Amino acid sequence: MNHDDILFGILGNAFHCPVLGEFEFLENVLITINTDGEIDSLLKPDEYAVSDIMEVLERENRLVRLKEKQYLIPGLIDLHCHAPQWPQMGKGLDLPLYNWLANYTFPLEAKYQDLEFAKRVYDDLVQSTLSSGTTSAVYFSSIHLEPTRVLADTCLEKGQRAFVGKVCMDDVEQCPDYYRQSVEKSLYETEAFHQYVSTMSGNHGLISSVVTPRFIPSCTEGLLKELGQFATNNNCYVQTHCSESDWAREYSQQKYGETDISVYEKTGLLGRKTILAHSIFLTEQDVIKIQDYGASIAHCPLSNMYFANAAMETRELLNRGLHCGLGSDVAASVTPSMLRSCFDAVTHSRVREEGTSTKLAAGERGEAKTRISFLEAFWMATTGGGKALDKNIGVFRRGFSFDAVLVDANIQDCDLKIWQALDSASDILEKIISTTNRQNIIKVWVQGREVVCKQ
Repeated sequence: MNHDDILFGILGNAFHCPVLGEFEFLENVLITINTDGEIDSLLKPDEYAVSDIMEVLERENRLVRLKEKQYLIPGLIDLHCHAPQWPQMGKGLDLPLYNWLANYTFPLEAKYQDLEFAKRVYDDLVQSTLSSGTTSAVYFSSIHLEPTRVLADTCLEKGQRAFVGKVCMDDVEQCPDYYRQSVEKSLYETEAFHQYVSTMSGNHGLISSVVTPRFIPSCTEGLLKELGQFATNNNCYVQTHCSESDWAREYSQQKYGETDISVYEKTGLLGRKTILAHSIFLTEQDVIKIQDYGASIAHCPLSNMYFANAAMETRELLNRGLHCGLGSDVAASVTPSMLRSCFDAVTHSRVREEGTSTKLAAGERGEAKTRISFLEAFWMATTGGGKALDKNIGVFRRGFSFDAVLVDANIQDCDLKIWQALDSASDILEKIISTTNRQNIIKVWVQGREVVCKQ
């Protein structure tokens, strides 16, 4: 049998969550990857035992054998990350959102006019996110065209699947003089960046451009309409913030007498390729519109705890079948790890369900039946993220891109401990989600290309 179209194979134990709330343990599976970087087959032991595939791959040094206590998981998907805020991570989280942006974020993002600074930061950011297992990331850049090109170039060079947007913000009442652009310049540079990405040498669909109005308080209605028209005409992804805090929600109500979702709809920014970060304060009509348009929500649990003033109704949105994934929201969080975001999503829901007031009886403190499980959170970080982006990623399936992370529990002096006499497959996956650190992630592949190798 001819196996020339097989780039390599991986033999070992793997986990994934094709169905919300469920997992599959692929024990001693042989995953073969073709020359396009896609999964060609997933073979069980009784299937590859009657084939010559193992012999051929081993003879030609195209077989990767996983060791005991090494596990393959799908590449992790970050639906919301502010790339220029990377140096800000861990600072100022005691402030309300408005003050945090004014005192830390906008002054920092303005520095990216310096291309050498941009190159230094983005090189470190992309390497760090990849090393944390993030194979696909949706990035906000700054308002500057050239540094946004630098970010796209860096992602392509390092092999990360990236959705990159040049931030647009023009409202003179909300944006500082040193950090805003006119409608005309915002639109021109959005068009220029989109054209740049579409002609990047060697891209082959790994990098996508994203229309990026920061959020309603920073953009005039005129800018939102122009960006909505451009996104519609060019079938672009759109990313923005939606009802992130009381302040943001009240701003839309006071200025427009409408919710964020209604404003995005009437300006043409709400569609199947729209990614809405946060989405805390949604009305019933908002939820219906998001579902009708097929838009996606990026749940950012840790930053919500600091800036949202309320808990997202994650359980209800998942129950209704909305597209929903996870975002790190760097730097409104303290790590780029999407596994940490999984853990935080579970914690976020548990606090919501149980409540916090010691003045109330146990049955009165929280909101019953609102928790999400570790498996559901992991689904959001993998399969759910892939569905949100409408890409064949996030799950091990024939024809899907081979985006994968190799987690090693053999690393010395780490928190991920597998006791095989005590831990079931379900236990192991929960431990991977809960206790994996960057040191445990020893290999990462994107579209079949090895982009991280620590051993």
